[in-house]
Amino acid sequence: MHFLIDAQLPPALAYWINDHGHTSEHVRDVASEGASDRRIWEYAGSINAVIVSKDDDFFVLRSIEPDGPSVVWVRTGNTRKQKLLEWFEALFPSIISALERGERLIEIN
Repeated sequence: MHFLIDAQLPPALAYWINDHGHTSEHVRDVASEGASDRRIWEYAGSINAVIVSKDDDFFVLRSIEPDGPSVVWVRTGNTRKQKLLEWFEALFPSIISALERGERLIEIN
């Protein structure tokens, strides 16, 4: 599975996902700084990537564009990188299962 990590989340999350058997990249590595949500959305769709974001704009896009990429909407406050990775690690098997079942919007909090 391929993931695209949005700008509000640390690049370390992309590295963590790569280390756990999936492909992942951070938007800073594939889009110019300040790339619009629409551009990120289209890029994710073109490579069949799941967007992982704290941005509710992707929730809205997912709601109105049913053929677009899947979205993992991270609904947590600001936290230290290590704490975020530990939290994500506990949820990752459930996220993968939900995506494999065909869920297109996964809200985690």
